[in-house]
Amino acid sequence: MLKTLIEAFALISTWEVIIAMFAASVYGLVIGSLPGLSATMATALLVPVTFYLSPIAAIATIVAASSMAIFSGDIPGALLRIPGTPASAAYADEAYAMTRKGQAELALGAGVWFSAVGGIAGVLSLMILAPPLAEVALSFSTFEYFWLALLGLMCATLVARSSPVKAIAGMFLGLLVSCIGIENPGGVPRFTFGITDLFGGIEPIPALVGVFAVAQVMRAMLTPEPPPLPRRKFGSIMAGQWKLTKKYHWQMTRGNIVGIIIGVLPGAGADMAAWVSYAMSKRFSKEPEKFGTGHVEGLVEAGASNNASIASGWVPSLLFGIPGDTIAAIAIGVLYMKGLNPGPTLFTEKASSMYAIYLMFIIANILMIPLGIAMIRIAAYILLAPRSAIMPIIMLCCAVGSFAIGNNMFGVVTVAAFGVIGYVMEANGYPVAAMVLGIVMGTMVEQAFVTSLIKSDGSILPFFERPVAAILAAMAIGALLWPVMVWVWRKVKPVQAVAATSR
Repeated sequence: MLKTLIEAFALISTWEVIIAMFAASVYGLVIGSLPGLSATMATALLVPVTFYLSPIAAIATIVAASSMAIFSGDIPGALLRIPGTPASAAYADEAYAMTRKGQAELALGAGVWFSAVGGIAGVLSLMILAPPLAEVALSFSTFEYFWLALLGLMCATLVARSSPVKAIAGMFLGLLVSCIGIENPGGVPRFTFGITDLFGGIEPIPALVGVFAVAQVMRAMLTPEPPPLPRRKFGSIMAGQWKLTKKYHWQMTRGNIVGIIIGVLPGAGADMAAWVSYAMSKRFSKEPEKFGTGHVEGLVEAGASNNASIASGWVPSLLFGIPGDTIAAIAIGVLYMKGLNPGPTLFTEKASSMYAIYLMFIIANILMIPLGIAMIRIAAYILLAPRSAIMPIIMLCCAVGSFAIGNNMFGVVTVAAFGVIGYVMEANGYPVAAMVLGIVMGTMVEQAFVTSLIKSDGSILPFFERPVAAILAAMAIGALLWPVMVWVWRKVKPVQAVAATSR
């Protein structure tokens, strides 16, 4: 283990990795602080840059940018009541209420401090959970992988903030997209319509860039410009944070645990972790009446939770190739591109690379404190940038990046098409994250299913005979039936209430 750790330090101590990590940290802070530009978009726009970097430097940029962007979304949320990222939306009203009370420094300081603590807690969970799970995963057959992938798809419907039915529809659309091309067990062209560019299928990365970046630019074109940030001089950002840590240590710990658990669930991510933790903080608080008036307790728990989920979201990604969230989905694409194919063997054959990822997460969260403080102080200048200047640059990055993926115009067309699809889906309440999960995992589900059927000579029974497969099957089927049961309960409950009152 010591030898592996030394090798990992050697991997991350090159100038390429150090410069890439610092540049990605600054980039993530800037993108995350601009209202409407999510951490996922920040990560997706980095993909073209990773083509020219070594594997460790490429992963370093993803790790640093995503961690920083999740935190810096708190800055416009606290100052303008406009959350920079979806994860920040959970407590933007609370942080803004603190700013109105003259406690902007306390709100933003809590954001940077507890985000860093939560991020480090998430890394520790990754280090503790991943190796033992990798040993278990080595005994998995295609039967277990099929049910695991199906469970991951079903989780997207359970955690969706919109209707579960719409989440399932989005997931099925993603599965349909993953069927395009000839890269299927039968090697038969499907949905290609004679277009040779479609024979290779739709790559997840252009689809991701389209639904998150281009769709956001389209939304920005149709919404009014946010109000300008009033200039003000900040006092000490970190003053009082240690006192808050001692006072709310249980809330911080609970936020870390919730973030880790939600991060491990495929398809959940930092957004869900922040919303759940803020709701739990209010539910179990001794002072629930203060929530909404500028009370820091909710910020402590939600801030610790959303960054903890970022690192723990890499657990299913590295082990099974199942993305814990949309950022991890992009990371999986980069891992495959750089030859670090996700799977349990990654922890044995390339252990030093795994330890390098752990160390990069820790360094990124430590860097977050000084860089976050600097970002808060210059936030006024960044947030003054007009939307009309930012959006064309984003579109240019999308076009260049999508062209670089395959060196042809088909990538640009794919990004544009998925931008329109993402915009229409979001406008009608369909979660694009569910569709992205379907695209990323569709091939895995189909290959595991077909291979298992070939092994079992067409029999379905072996899918349920192995103990682990049976447990995963029960969980996947339960997740599939859960939206139906909730719908039936909502229909039956009013009828029962009417019958009770009539008596």
